[in-house]
Amino acid sequence: MRVLFADVSLSRLPEATVARLPVYLRVLTDATEATISSDNLAAGAGVNAAQVRKDLSHLGSYGTRGVGYDVSYLVRQISRQLGLSSDRRVAIVGVGNLGHALVRYGGFNARGFRVVAAFDVDPRTVGQQVGGLVVEPFERLAEVVEEKGVELALLTTPASAAQAAADALVEAGVGSILNFAPARVAAPPRVAVRQVDLGVELQILSYYGTQASTDPVDLDAAPG
Repeated sequence: MRVLFADVSLSRLPEATVARLPVYLRVLTDATEATISSDNLAAGAGVNAAQVRKDLSHLGSYGTRGVGYDVSYLVRQISRQLGLSSDRRVAIVGVGNLGHALVRYGGFNARGFRVVAAFDVDPRTVGQQVGGLVVEPFERLAEVVEEKGVELALLTTPASAAQAAADALVEAGVGSILNFAPARVAAPPRVAVRQVDLGVELQILSYYGTQASTDPVDLDAAPG
């Protein structure tokens, strides 16, 4: 079997492509065959086959007509582009209900992330063992980040503490922050920040749920 690909170096990809790569990686990881067609990969990822081919062309992978893509090669290429060739070390700042659940979540390891530290300011929480980690006091953040080589942080503090926590992470040298706090945080351009407001996401889902329940249905066109 001949699989066409180019050995491309790490490069900046379109943001929309980056957002789809983890979805492709999940589908490929679950694949049971050595090859996969663009149609099957598209079906698993919820996009169309043309989009799959375009996205993967950015990685230098073009597959083989009538055969498809080599699954193991694509897993390696996508993992390389996403920086997952080796485990990325993660810290969680704020061990409330959400932070507690994230520390204990076992799915990170399978996706190339290892939670190595957790921090909180509440003396009732500091010193507790959660998910195999001892919760560190926030004052030790810079020391522990350096000691454990933390590269990414999940920010799960209350809104009022989010910016100060983000500032401390930036100062400690953390390069990427996933912010779950219900407040936007600012960081220098060299630091990647993703904002995840669960309340906003639920409100958006509520809108679509309301629309689905109120939109008129064309019974003649409806299946069955």
